[in-house]
Amino acid sequence: MSSLTEARVSEVRVFNRFYTKVIGALQAGMLDSPYSLTEVRVLFELARAELMETGDLRGLLDLDAGYLSRILTRLDGDGLIVRERSASDARRQLVRLTPAGSGTFAGLDRRSAEEVERLLSGLAEEDQQRLVASMATIRRLLGSAGSGREPYVIRPPRTGDLGWVAYRHGVLYSEEYGWGTGFEQLVAGIVAGFDFSRDAGWIAEVDGERAGCVFCVRQDDTTAKLRLLLVEPSARGLGLGRRLVEECLRHARAEGYKRITLWTRDCLVSARRIYQAAGFELESEEQGRENGIELIEQVWSRDL
Repeated sequence: MSSLTEARVSEVRVFNRFYTKVIGALQAGMLDSPYSLTEVRVLFELARAELMETGDLRGLLDLDAGYLSRILTRLDGDGLIVRERSASDARRQLVRLTPAGSGTFAGLDRRSAEEVERLLSGLAEEDQQRLVASMATIRRLLGSAGSGREPYVIRPPRTGDLGWVAYRHGVLYSEEYGWGTGFEQLVAGIVAGFDFSRDAGWIAEVDGERAGCVFCVRQDDTTAKLRLLLVEPSARGLGLGRRLVEECLRHARAEGYKRITLWTRDCLVSARRIYQAAGFELESEEQGRENGIELIEQVWSRDL
């Protein structure tokens, strides 16, 4: 082991010791309960899935079969779960929470959320963002290593997504650039004008949570317009912005558009790099203002 690798290994081990203490993993019971971290995690997975085969639960948590059996026996004895044989295959055992189990988990889940909230409340807003983004980076790098799969899903908009688009644009651009409610109103107006009989949009999800968006709308018979590209801070670095732009370009070509344009601002450096990499070129620019802040409005375009 090289000295550099040894130092990195040591740093990871130091972090592991620190974080297991922060989350209380070293205590006899998690969240002031009689249950261990692993037992609470089993309750979490059963609460989320409602009904699981023991083999699937074992594979999901990477647990030894004997260890999982002892955990289930304890939870069964406490009246928190019910085990039953599958009607289609007697060799398969199914597990679900009882009403008492659901109530126990709900209490643990609430206390866990409260503890994390207390942890975050001691940090400034900027530090909270850095902490969450760093955690997302750790999860992304270790979770997708060697999987060969993109660590996100891109899907069409569903009910509630358009409201999220306007909300997140308002919040993020206020926090990162100081833009005010006028910009949020601008975005809300764009969203209200979408006609999904001719326009299209995509929502990106990471671990089931919305993490980005983009829309392709009709400008005229031969020209499409890329609108409202956004990537959440916690999902940046995944190549998500590039993939969303590619999806927009693919759709525009399939619809027979000959050209596509977009409107942006010079301070959005990361977005501009994505546009340039996708073949967009600066067409025009002019002085603008947002919430009293001077900026440059730009129009970019490319042929399809």
